[in-house]
Amino acid sequence: MEVQEQTRRRHMVAIGPLLIGAADAVVIAGPCSVEPSYPEHAVQVAAQGVDALRACVFKPRTRPDAFQGLGRRALPLLEQARARTGLPLVSEVLSAEDAEILHDHVDAYQVGARNMQNVRLLEALGELRKPVILKRGLAATIDEWLAASDYITCRGNHQVVLCERGIRTFETSTRNTLDLAAVIVAQEPSQLPVIVDPSHAAGQGRWVPRLAAAALAVGADGLLIEVHPDPSQAWTDGQQAIGLEACAQIVRTARLRAATPPVPDLVPS
Repeated sequence: MEVQEQTRRRHMVAIGPLLIGAADAVVIAGPCSVEPSYPEHAVQVAAQGVDALRACVFKPRTRPDAFQGLGRRALPLLEQARARTGLPLVSEVLSAEDAEILHDHVDAYQVGARNMQNVRLLEALGELRKPVILKRGLAATIDEWLAASDYITCRGNHQVVLCERGIRTFETSTRNTLDLAAVIVAQEPSQLPVIVDPSHAAGQGRWVPRLAAAALAVGADGLLIEVHPDPSQAWTDGQQAIGLEACAQIVRTARLRAATPPVPDLVPS
C-alpha cells in the first residue's frame, strides 16, 4: 500500500523577534523564579545561546508558606535583563491583574498547569492579545487542553503556544509523567505550536537533557527549561534546574534538529 507524508498546517507565534512554529526548535530558559540577581542570571543564561528567557515573578506554590515570587518588586529586574540581553521575556500570570501589571515588561505570558482551566484568566488573556504559553493541566486530557486554548483564541488572540509539562499518574519516581505522545497528538487537530517543559516532568535536573532530546525527536517546536547558574542556590525548584553547561548542550541539540527534521508521519494514500 502506498504511503504519503502527512503535512501539518503551520501556525507561527511571534514572541518579540522569536518565531515559534517555524523550522527551528526554540529554547526558552532561565531560573524558575526571578531572584534579586536575575539580571546577571539572565546574562549568563543568554550567553548559552537560548532564544528567550523565563522571567516569572508571580509563583503559584503548593504551600502558602513557600516563596511566592517577588511580584511588583521584580519589574526593574525584568527591565535590566531585557536591556542587557535583548531577549524576549516570558512570565507566568495567575490573574488578569497580574497580566496588566506585567503587560509592558514582558513579551509573552505563561499560564501554568494549575490555571489551565481558569476560564476568566484565559478570556482576559484573549483580549490582551499578547502571546500566551498555555501549559497542560496536571491531569488534563489533550482535548481539555485544546479546549482551554479555545478560550483564548475565541477572544481574538491566536498567539497561543501549547506546552506539555507532564501529567500526574501513578508513577512517583518522576515529578510528573512526560507525555511525549501528546506533542504528536495535539499537533494533528491544532495549528498551534507545541513545546515541552522537561524540567517539571523530570523533577531532577540530571534527567532533563535526555527528556529534552526526546521532545525534539518527536517534533516539539521548542523547549521551556529551568536553568540556573548555581541550581543548588536557586530560590525555587533548584533540584530540577540544570546548570549553564547542560543548557548549552541542549541548545546545540536544538540547533541540530533544524538540520535533521523529525521523521514525517506516514499515512495510507
